[in-house]
Amino acid sequence: MERLLILLPSTGYRAGAFLDAARALGVEVIVGCDEPPVLSGTAKAVEVALADPDAAARSIVEIDAVTPLDAIVAVDDQGVVAAAEGSKQLGLRHNSRTSVEAAIDKLAMRKLLDAAEVRQPEFSPLRGGASLDEVDEAVGSVGLPCVIKPTCLSGSQGVIRADTRDGARSAAKRVRSIADLAGVDASTPLLVERFVVGQEVAVEGILHDGDLSVVAVFDKPDPLEGPFFEESIYVTPSRLPRRDLHAVIETTRSTVRALGLTQGALHAELRVKDAKASLIEIAARSIGGMCSNAMRFGDGRSLEYLILAEALGRRVEIERSEEASGVLMLSIPRAGTFVGLRGEREALEVDGITGVDVRVAPGRPVRPVPEGDRYLGFVFARATSPDAVEAALREARDLIDVVVDGSI
Repeated sequence: MERLLILLPSTGYRAGAFLDAARALGVEVIVGCDEPPVLSGTAKAVEVALADPDAAARSIVEIDAVTPLDAIVAVDDQGVVAAAEGSKQLGLRHNSRTSVEAAIDKLAMRKLLDAAEVRQPEFSPLRGGASLDEVDEAVGSVGLPCVIKPTCLSGSQGVIRADTRDGARSAAKRVRSIADLAGVDASTPLLVERFVVGQEVAVEGILHDGDLSVVAVFDKPDPLEGPFFEESIYVTPSRLPRRDLHAVIETTRSTVRALGLTQGALHAELRVKDAKASLIEIAARSIGGMCSNAMRFGDGRSLEYLILAEALGRRVEIERSEEASGVLMLSIPRAGTFVGLRGEREALEVDGITGVDVRVAPGRPVRPVPEGDRYLGFVFARATSPDAVEAALREARDLIDVVVDGSI
């Protein structure tokens, strides 16, 4: 029987979907976590130091010596470098370490895309401890409005738009504080980018020896204009005009080539206008949170099934469902203690809504973006058209009240 090692952080919550996919594929699974594992009842689990890729790779080699591995899959950013290094040492199919490190480091990514002449925002690094004059210089080089962000965080954490020079100074200070609280080294630069006007979309893909198969393009129908960039609604298939959709896919392909990614899942975010697409972000892993539940492929197969099959070298034909689908991220309205949801039952009665999945337990402290880095949960919908999916998600959102009490 083939055997997979799945790397995931202890704070993640996608283990169940990957374990279900492994069972459907008929393969054995070992789960590697960054803290003492809690999955021993459902799969063999081991502790792997995901924050230290070299130590993690040594652990992976030791695991393979006892229980030989056929593939290694990282679920989140925290494990992609360890997966690349471990796979290299074991001679398994993998992305290069430099390519996945570039996908994590937004400044490294920008430099590689610039060298390859891939369309993207104008950008300028802002060193750790930069003075106000240096902020002004960086903003002057990219122009206003601009976006200031950490180079190594995800989930819209620490991403702030500024429309004025004074606003950029304030934003840079706040972004640096957020990065510090997230444990980012104080010497790590920030990134200043020109704000890109256009419709934002997300691309889900799977790479096989450098060949990109696009499995879904999601519209983001709510304008993401800032000052913060909290995600809300995703709907697929995309309703972009054909030439815009072509531009999005071709820019994604160019980005993959520029970074040297060759294997496995990828998630990209782009903005497109007048058939010109700019790469905003890319990650060498699949879509985050529980958003993958919004996708189903032939015979009800999941995105996780496709990812694991690809990791094992099984070419699976991607048959998209004829239904449209989508997901609503339940946002955090303010900092405090999460109490619960009101209106969940009413939302579930909306035509097209297929589920509400809350991922934060009552009593837990929560923060909205840009300080926060996660969502309370997800609402899923399926219907005959993207417009019907969007309408169902908007109606559900109007019915749900997120209750947050007190302050932190």
